[in-house]
Amino acid sequence: MTAENSILVGNFDGFTWIRCEGKGSFLTSPPLKDYAESRITSGERCLVIDLAACTGMDSTFMGTLAGLSTRLQPSEGKVQVAGVNERNRRSLEDLGLDFLLEIDPQDAVWQPSIDSIRHSLSPSVSSGFSGINDRARHVLEAHKVLSSASEENAKKFAGVVSLLEAEVAAKPDLDQ
Repeated sequence: MTAENSILVGNFDGFTWIRCEGKGSFLTSPPLKDYAESRITSGERCLVIDLAACTGMDSTFMGTLAGLSTRLQPSEGKVQVAGVNERNRRSLEDLGLDFLLEIDPQDAVWQPSIDSIRHSLSPSVSSGFSGINDRARHVLEAHKVLSSASEENAKKFAGVVSLLEAEVAAKPDLDQ
């Protein structure tokens, strides 16, 4: 990640806040996922993804958000998205993710405290995945989640999923 593209995080009473600054991409989604997964493992049931400073999102980033939501749903957990601009909202809606994510919920407990929350965030210490095959597996997983969200997505990402499955299968132990 670069200074222009970073993930900032914070833990609060009842939710974890994760802010994407710059582009939400296959490069920024691994540290976001690492941090979110560690918080879910610790018992967190509400993740807030702050997109107010996010300049755009690729499909891997959106698939990562969808994957976190599907991981939390069985335990009555949720992913809420804050600060969504019109472009990012359209991207999420075009893939049907507005049914998996709560976008700018007006009744969220964090709404009155957004400014103080944003001022108290720290950079994520996770650097994401180190190996090429780790990244390929991450991108594959994100696109499988997107594909399972709708039939339209399954058609849209079928080629990407097939290519990544072949790549991962061809080099299963590359990073170990």
